[in-house]
Amino acid sequence: MNEKFIINIGRELGSGGKAIGERLAKIYNIHVYDKKLITLAAEESGICQKFFEKADESNKGFISSLMGGLRIPFISDGAAYDNYLSNDALFKIQSDVIRKLANEESCIFIGRCADYILRDHPRCVNIFVTADMKDRICRLRETNPNISAEDAEIYLEKADKKRSSYYNYYSNKTWGAAATYHLCINSSVFGLDRTTEYIKAFIDEKLQLK
Repeated sequence: MNEKFIINIGRELGSGGKAIGERLAKIYNIHVYDKKLITLAAEESGICQKFFEKADESNKGFISSLMGGLRIPFISDGAAYDNYLSNDALFKIQSDVIRKLANEESCIFIGRCADYILRDHPRCVNIFVTADMKDRICRLRETNPNISAEDAEIYLEKADKKRSSYYNYYSNKTWGAAATYHLCINSSVFGLDRTTEYIKAFIDEKLQLK
């Protein structure tokens, strides 16, 4: 079947959701977009990448204001203009990039409210990956060996709140809630490899890819 399809993966930090997305991308031979979206959004808009990074999966920038946004220089055709760009404006730019990619190719999006942004796409599968806290702590400490288990748990809880706040702010759904997704799965039950196999079987069945 040649119809394009989209896999959206929401995930708790340390759940292995990104790694699963990368595994699925190799299996289906399609691109996976995570932080690369920030680079693409910056290139598409001409806005400095650091502003997208500051607003990434957070509805609070480094300047919070109910009346305005973030004052940054916007470069267009070699001329500099002062513009007020709120995180909402940055979100819209990133959303446009996601829609453009989804229209052009089959691919996988990690986070960034892609499931909500592409809610009208006819061939999407929306997955949420969670994991037991002990496994999440272990994964975080693998890349940050100097952090204690206690501090790692605090960091993960803050990350959950940030992602939840971002998702709930920009969508009309609830981050991590079963009703929001087609499939929610705990990667601690089977491990990353078998979880990937399970998710692939689900995707194949839902999209009739066999």
